[in-house]
Amino acid sequence: MKNTKMRKLIEVDEARAKVFLDVSAKRRVAQDRKEIKDIINGKDDRLLVIVGPCSAWPVEAVRVYAEQLAELARLYKIDVKIVMRVYTQKPRTIAGWAGVALQPDPFDMPNVNAGTIYVRKMMREIIEIGLPIADEVLFTNLFDYRSDMLSWAAIGARSSEDQEHRAFASGMCFTVGVKNPTSGDIRIGVNGVVSAQSNHVYVRRNKQVISTGNDFAHIVLRGGVNGSNYSLRHIKQVAELYKEYDVKNPSIIIDASHDNTRIDDEKDYTRQTRAVESVLKSCEKNKDAKKLVKGFLIESFIKGGSQNLEDMSKGKVDLGGLSVTDACIGINETRTLIEKIVQSRKK
Repeated sequence: MKNTKMRKLIEVDEARAKVFLDVSAKRRVAQDRKEIKDIINGKDDRLLVIVGPCSAWPVEAVRVYAEQLAELARLYKIDVKIVMRVYTQKPRTIAGWAGVALQPDPFDMPNVNAGTIYVRKMMREIIEIGLPIADEVLFTNLFDYRSDMLSWAAIGARSSEDQEHRAFASGMCFTVGVKNPTSGDIRIGVNGVVSAQSNHVYVRRNKQVISTGNDFAHIVLRGGVNGSNYSLRHIKQVAELYKEYDVKNPSIIIDASHDNTRIDDEKDYTRQTRAVESVLKSCEKNKDAKKLVKGFLIESFIKGGSQNLEDMSKGKVDLGGLSVTDACIGINETRTLIEKIVQSRKK
C-alpha cells in the first residue's frame, strides 16, 4: 500500500505470557467483574465511580494516582465501587497522539508492540494495587491484548453507531457502557445498548464469533453538541426508551465530563462536580431516577487542568500527573467529590 509502513504484531497469547496475571490477580478481576454486574442488575445497591486520567500516561504518575485512589476505594467500599479509568487509546476529532497502546512515548515513533507490553505492565500493577480497570474499546483488533485485565469497558461516542463495536460489545464477558454519540442523541445511544444486548456474528482474532448478547450493556450519557444531557428530563427519556425496547438490567452511567461540561461551545472541566451534584439531587427527588442511575464516569488525575502535548518538547512536559489530553479535576477535588457521592447514599 502506498506511503504505508507495516510491522508484524506480537501474538495475543505471547503478549499475555510475557506479562501475565497470577492466580490472585485473576481472582480479583473475576470478583470485580461480578460486583460491577451486580450493581448494574440491582443486586448490589452501591454506586459505580469510574474515575481516572483522560489518558493513562506517564506510567509513574498513573501509579501514584492509583495508590491514592486505592485508599479512597478501601475507605468508601461500603457505599461505592471505585473503578480506575486506564484509557490507553484516544479517539481524536482530527489528529493527535493516539494513546500509549499505539505510542507509549508520545515523542518517539509509534510502536504497538512496545505499547502492548507497556499497557499490560501498567494494568497489572494497578490490579495488584487493588483497583479494577476500565478502558475504552477503540481499535477492536487490539482489544484482546488487554481484555483479560478489564472489568468495565466503554464504547465511545464516535464508535457507538459502528456495527463492529456494537457486535464486539455483545460478545464481551464483562460490563460495557455504550455512550450516546457526539450529537447527544439519546435514542441512538439506546439503539447501541439494544444492539449490544442482541446476538451478532462477527470476526475476532481470525475466528467467526456468534455472540448471545451482553445483558449488562447500558448507556453512558456524555452530553452532545447542544450541551449536557444529565438532567432528570434526559434520565426519564432513557427510561422510556428502555421500556420501549425491553432493555435488560436498565441502567445509566453519567459521564460528568466531555459535553456534559459544555457552556456556550466551551468545555469547563471543573463543571464535572456540578454535573455529579445535579444528578445526585435528581436521584434524591425521584426514586425512579435513583433506581436507574448506577454511577458516574469522571476524568481525574493528580493535578487539575491539562497541557497541550503537541506544543511541547519532551523536556518541558509536566510528568507529575497533569493530563496531556482532556482536562481533569485534581485528586483533592476528586476526593471531595467522592465524599459527596458517599454522603448522598446516606440521605
